[in-house]
Amino acid sequence: MRYVSTRGDAPAVSFADAMIAGLAPDGGLYVPETVPQISHEEFTAWANLSYAELASEVMSRFAPDMARSTIDVACAAAYSADVFGSVEVAPLTPLADDTWLLHLSNGPTLAFKDMAMQLLGRLFDAELAHRGETLLVVGATSGDTGSSAEHAMIGRENIRVVMLSPWGRVSDFQAAQMYSIDAPNIVNLAINGVFDEAQDLVKAVNADAAFKARYSIGAVNSINWARVAAQIIYYIWGYLRLAPEVDREVQISVPTGNFGNIYAGIVARRLGLPIRFILATNENDVLDEFFRTGVYRVRPTNQVAETSSPSMDIAKASNFERLVYDIHDGDGAAVGALWEQLAQSGRFDLSSHRGFRHLRDWIVSGASSHANRIETIRRVVAADGVVIDPHTADGVHVGRQQRAAGPLICLETAQPAKFGATIVEALGQLPPRPAAFVGLEERPRQVTVIDADVASVRAAIEDLAARVVDRSGGLP
Repeated sequence: MRYVSTRGDAPAVSFADAMIAGLAPDGGLYVPETVPQISHEEFTAWANLSYAELASEVMSRFAPDMARSTIDVACAAAYSADVFGSVEVAPLTPLADDTWLLHLSNGPTLAFKDMAMQLLGRLFDAELAHRGETLLVVGATSGDTGSSAEHAMIGRENIRVVMLSPWGRVSDFQAAQMYSIDAPNIVNLAINGVFDEAQDLVKAVNADAAFKARYSIGAVNSINWARVAAQIIYYIWGYLRLAPEVDREVQISVPTGNFGNIYAGIVARRLGLPIRFILATNENDVLDEFFRTGVYRVRPTNQVAETSSPSMDIAKASNFERLVYDIHDGDGAAVGALWEQLAQSGRFDLSSHRGFRHLRDWIVSGASSHANRIETIRRVVAADGVVIDPHTADGVHVGRQQRAAGPLICLETAQPAKFGATIVEALGQLPPRPAAFVGLEERPRQVTVIDADVASVRAAIEDLAARVVDRSGGLP
């Protein structure tokens, strides 16, 4: 299996090369040339596997260039009881009204991003050791990716991380998780801006081929295909916990801002899993507008609403490009033209495209407000005794609003302890937090606030590289 760029102007590469590079040299995102097909019989046979075993089966389909033993070892280490508290990793529990909650926040940073990052850190380390290389990961986060990536990379000999986050626009808990890390291979940069600007800076750094090569720069956001591949696993896992005979379609509600979470599910559907999607946004409803109208219209940064589900405060969804590539049947030139149009006018219209009309058969969408989140948190507690975080509340609210008949799986995105202020508003008390996080917000912080410009990011990368040179006597 080879990987190609959504812009169609970059050489095909292996899974490992796509993972290390992150972004394609033409500015596009890597996608597989073909998606493997899994038969109903294979899916059914997978129902008895552990999460780690299922992960090995799925990842081996997308990474045939990597040794199966490497994948098996990485999956066993990532998806262990030591990391996720249970070998089940992602329990599926019932709520009222034939609704099910797929718990994805049992990892070390209490967010669903751990589901991919714990595996990705180990695959990175193994591949870099095999090559005798190092990697400087430059990423952007709207809240949870940063801490998940950093905790997955702490102490890894071959990896350093520079993470950009929007200053003052993540929860106190999220900020403390990132900024309290004091490790020589981790650098936190908080930009005076919004997440979309941080993501643009990451892309700009990756687009400078000479700079990227000099400092061995890669990406760890969901623009990295390996992270999308690792997220496919929990869609299959959740479905098989609910419908192991693989004989009925299931609806899955997905809260999403950058489109990576739901795109992994779309690939699971392309594998052959019989699932339909309900896409949930918050007040930043760019994606909801597209799925309702066919018009993709990004918002200026000064129009990005600051909400109580901050990880979805995004007006320009990076992974959306992969879906547009699918809509155009792999026509990279058409995608490139649309992104040029987007850069010039801030919008494009696919409402008359047959590929968009087909999407409407299996994806619906909706938006949630702060009032909806508060009410949903209260209702779930009253009916089920379960406290959910505000992003999950977006998914439950929109999922129940848009569902058809039949079971509904809602993806949990984080533990409520990460969003204490909203939980206090909804329930009048702070949610419990694991003992390891008591006093988190009072810990010393390691963060540099910078302007949202690429020169500042480049300077931080150069400074990190210089410090490594000073210690080792050689270039990174």
